[in-house]
Amino acid sequence: MAAEIVNPRGDSETGAEDGADGTSGELFDPAFALHRGGKMAVQATVPVRDKDDLSLAYTPGVAKVCSAIAERPELVHDYTWKSQVVAVVTDGTAVLGLGDIGPEASLPVMEGKAILFKQFGGVDAVPIALATTDTDEIVDTVVRLAPSFGGVNLEDISAPRCFEIERKLKERLDIPVFHDDQHGTAVVTLAALRNAAKLTDRALGELRAVISGAGAAGVAIAKILVEAGIGDVAVCDRKGVVSADRGDLTDVKRELAGFTNKAGLTGSLEEALDGADVFIGVSGGTVPEEAVAKMAKESMIFAMANPNPEIHPDVAHKYAAVVATGRSDFPNQINNVLAFPGIFAGAMQVRASQITEGMKLAAAEALAAVVADELSADKVIPSPFDERVAPAVTAAVAAAARAEGVARR
Repeated sequence: MAAEIVNPRGDSETGAEDGADGTSGELFDPAFALHRGGKMAVQATVPVRDKDDLSLAYTPGVAKVCSAIAERPELVHDYTWKSQVVAVVTDGTAVLGLGDIGPEASLPVMEGKAILFKQFGGVDAVPIALATTDTDEIVDTVVRLAPSFGGVNLEDISAPRCFEIERKLKERLDIPVFHDDQHGTAVVTLAALRNAAKLTDRALGELRAVISGAGAAGVAIAKILVEAGIGDVAVCDRKGVVSADRGDLTDVKRELAGFTNKAGLTGSLEEALDGADVFIGVSGGTVPEEAVAKMAKESMIFAMANPNPEIHPDVAHKYAAVVATGRSDFPNQINNVLAFPGIFAGAMQVRASQITEGMKLAAAEALAAVVADELSADKVIPSPFDERVAPAVTAAVAAAARAEGVARR
């Protein structure tokens, strides 16, 4: 059985004539038309045409397979969908730019995530929206669901709970657990930064970066940049640079202060940008142009807030050698779809027990390499529709899993 990508528009072109009153603009809005009835369905991968098919797909034939799995549990990967299906799990508390909108309202996004898994990585996925925001309840629920899945993609769960949920699930499960808002963003950002550095004839170790935002994405980006050998990185929240001398830090930010900001910067984001080589925005808000003007020559600006980048590209291009955003209508879109389908495909291909830091670094290197011979200021990262992306990331992640000893085949 597999998740099938469908486009259920109903009988009419708008898909909204039946039951929509038009008060919210549904009647002629193509987004509502596309989503009507949902974006997914389930279809069988085997035929049930006659009694012989039925006796194999269900009783009595299915009993043989069940008995075999009961005797040898590892056979579940060979004779069920487990090893090729991901659970996309949310509580609806941090949805896109919408915030805490609840589990039901999050479902269109989770369905979208699931079809991206299928479209770009060949991985089936099932959206699961949970009616709880309690950390332990979410963990216990996912653990109980886990026998049906080969991996868990955590999605749109607010910080700081997302860190604890991921940590606890990794401790209790022996399948890949991946919070895409953290690690998918980090992988694609690192890939783009590697190529931007190459384009400007610098190594990562020569760069000083400033990250605006100390939430899920900001923390993960800082971690992967340090793992990759960045010269220095300072992370800023609403109160300025996250530094060890601050007395208002959460546990997560205290840990963050321990491995970032070698220069010992304090003060505001604007002050931190003075002489910085890289700006990475994952927070929203607006950075004043006068602060951008004080960045180092040949700087790199990754203003990734949606829909409004922290630094508009028109301003960024006045000062930066490379500009990236989170939007599809500007060059160099930092889009998680470049990472998560291939990461899960590679991990599940070798039945990895987890997704390691080494696997994430391998994904970033492979992603950067896809366009390494085609680099320009407007092309430091591939398009999501570049057919080379998923195979390259999949192969790199699978190889890294084997090298790190977490592969089981």
